Amino acid sequence: EVQLVESGGGSVQPGGSLNLSCVASDIAFGGHWMYWVRQAPWKAIEWVSQVDEGGRNAYYADFVKGLFRIIRDNPRKTVHLRLNNLEPEDTSMYYCALDRRGTSRGQGTQVTVSS
Repeated sequence: EVQLVESGGGSVQPGGSLNLSCVASDIAFGGHWMYWVRQAPWKAIEWVSQVDEGGRNAYYADFVKGLFRIIRDNPRKTVHLRLNNLEPEDTSMYYCALDRRGTSRGQGTQVTVSS
């Protein structure tokens, strides 16, 4: 059974940064695109970013505005999401996933941005 375990969330002030990580197990990691999605309270899951199998091509939602960066480390079966210049609207549970809709995702890591 595939397992995705996220970490790195926390509480930061506006303008702060966080580095989220996701470690995968029981999966041929290098053969999968990897995704980050997020879900704020009372809202639907929204796609944040994705990276191809080799880590050469990355894509981001428009709201990212160039402030997030997705990086993968295939030998360690890990994908990271660097969050920069965070705003209160970025407060969400962040999940790594095997698909854009977040159907197959981990348990998530909470990001809270407030002053």
